[in-house]
Amino acid sequence: MKTILVTGGNGQLAKCIKEVVSGNKKMQFVFANADELDITNQKEVQTFFDSNEFDYCINCAAYTAVDLAEKHKKKAQEINVKGVSNLALTCKNKGTILIQISTDFVFDGEKKEPYTESDDTNPIGVYGQTKLGGEKEIQRLLKKYFIIRTSWLYSEYGNNFMKTMLKHGKEKDQLNVVNDQKGTPTYAKDLAKVILKIIKSESEDYGLYNYSNEGAISWFDFTKEIFYQEKMEVKTNPVSTSAYPTLAKRPKNSVLDKTKIKQVFQMEIPYWKDALKEALNSYRKL
Repeated sequence: MKTILVTGGNGQLAKCIKEVVSGNKKMQFVFANADELDITNQKEVQTFFDSNEFDYCINCAAYTAVDLAEKHKKKAQEINVKGVSNLALTCKNKGTILIQISTDFVFDGEKKEPYTESDDTNPIGVYGQTKLGGEKEIQRLLKKYFIIRTSWLYSEYGNNFMKTMLKHGKEKDQLNVVNDQKGTPTYAKDLAKVILKIIKSESEDYGLYNYSNEGAISWFDFTKEIFYQEKMEVKTNPVSTSAYPTLAKRPKNSVLDKTKIKQVFQMEIPYWKDALKEALNSYRKL
């Protein structure tokens, strides 16, 4: 029986993984939140791995507050680089395969076409810089790893764009939403299923992969569809990024090319509207 460690156990992706693997008797999953496992503490990571034998480690622990990262660079660095390095080093010593969740923010967004795994990285903010730093630590220390870059992650759990818009939609008659940043929303439960598929495949096609749902839209498009599917009457106005200043810059284009992951793992990826429908259905049941 395979044993899999999931760090960041309280986050939305970890919660989606927990739901997806519920009832799976062929694998044993250990979910560890920040109180149970501080990945920034090398000794703690080593001790945790010494008391368990893990075949895989899925690292969902991350500093993901994009704007706050600009103010708290040290903390973002500590979790996204040092913490990842600690996990990678321990995985190397224990022969554990590391699955790291990374981000579209490693790119500057200047490319017109979707980004492939081989495109040059050029993060424009602290969050993207630290996530890229974590990727580099894994590549420096390990041969057996999967790094999955994803984008615009949301679900019925945690804090995310879908839930924020639903909250604002109940409180306000109209909203201004950015219309000049292009990307693809990713339902965390779909990403969880992909991670499980990779583990089940026992693939040795290690390396870097892109994954998001299919389609390319703006935050404005995403908001309109959320309200449409929820039958909410909210006037939504498209605005430019310059009209909505934030501490961190966002990539103008963060659409990811998924050709590689589709070919290697023989998968079909759900379209973003279909994924949103499933997410909203799950959200209503909570």
